[in-house]
Amino acid sequence: MANVYFTDLSTKPGTNLMKKLEVLLDRAGIQNTVLEGHFTAIKIHFGEYGNLAFIRPNFVRTVVEKLNSIGAKAFVTDANTLYRGSRSNAIDHLWTATLNGFTPEVVGAPIIIADGLRGSNEVEVEVNGNYVKRAKIASAIAMADSIVVMTHFKGHEQTGFGGTIKNVGMGSASRAGKLEQHSTSKPYVKAENCTGCGFCAKNCPVEAIEIANKTAVINYNKCIGCGQCIAMCNFDAMLPRWDESNDILSRKMAEYAKAVLKDKPALFISFITQVSPDCDCWSMNRPPVVPDIGIATSTDPVALDQACMDLILEKNHGHDPFLEVHPGVSWKEQLEYAESLGLGTRNYDLVKVMVEL
Repeated sequence: MANVYFTDLSTKPGTNLMKKLEVLLDRAGIQNTVLEGHFTAIKIHFGEYGNLAFIRPNFVRTVVEKLNSIGAKAFVTDANTLYRGSRSNAIDHLWTATLNGFTPEVVGAPIIIADGLRGSNEVEVEVNGNYVKRAKIASAIAMADSIVVMTHFKGHEQTGFGGTIKNVGMGSASRAGKLEQHSTSKPYVKAENCTGCGFCAKNCPVEAIEIANKTAVINYNKCIGCGQCIAMCNFDAMLPRWDESNDILSRKMAEYAKAVLKDKPALFISFITQVSPDCDCWSMNRPPVVPDIGIATSTDPVALDQACMDLILEKNHGHDPFLEVHPGVSWKEQLEYAESLGLGTRNYDLVKVMVEL
């Protein structure tokens, strides 16, 4: 049985929320997870520009300072998105992070986009799952010695909720890894956007693209579905097919999380605040579905996600707010499958720390 350490949002003079987070980190055993000299990735979602439900940078600095006290070499990171938005390449991603307050001066550590300029810097990690054989993980995360995962817990239109498993599995994947999780198919050309520049053809590793009549054409007999053309296109002309079923997506996501955490010490922190009904990848956030609840941490990602969901159900008098917003989308699939993979357990003890001050 896993321990999940939880604090509510109550405070008093001399004990603010950053201090309470520091205590949670100690109780969860961060000093036994991260060692002196570790390159430690702090995995976070910087927030799509216009969405204001992201974790405050102040909390990130608290984690950085704790890691510094241990002697770790911390950096704050996320990987580029598959869809075209304000975080689909490192330049836009870093500007978005800056606009949302995530700068080295504020958080106290370097900001690194884990899969590089176009989302193609990756390390393949063998997982031999039922759906994924070799996961494509953003290189800075794959090469880190340890990881601290900071997650804004919220709903999700495809996986029921977006918690730690999603932040690790989907969020740490390169663009090609995200394509593998979201799609059963290969990319397609949106002809009206294509300029015929040929950059996709130049960078295709199997020479599956040619330019005909000033438009890219994919030879699907050669295409391996790596997603490199999506990463390289500046004109939103190479697009993924969002055709994976929700349940299979959840299972692939869990297998990717297993690959990310393979032989890597990890600590997980979830903020059950501003619990919006949708993914933080939207450029807006709808009103919360439940009042703010608190902060939880654990070394078990499955237990932590289960505990966060249980706290939301308790707060909402047993009613599932995510199922009401996204009927037919089950969050249980990702937890059940992750547990079957050995990622963690759904059985936990909730250890309350500094509550009702």
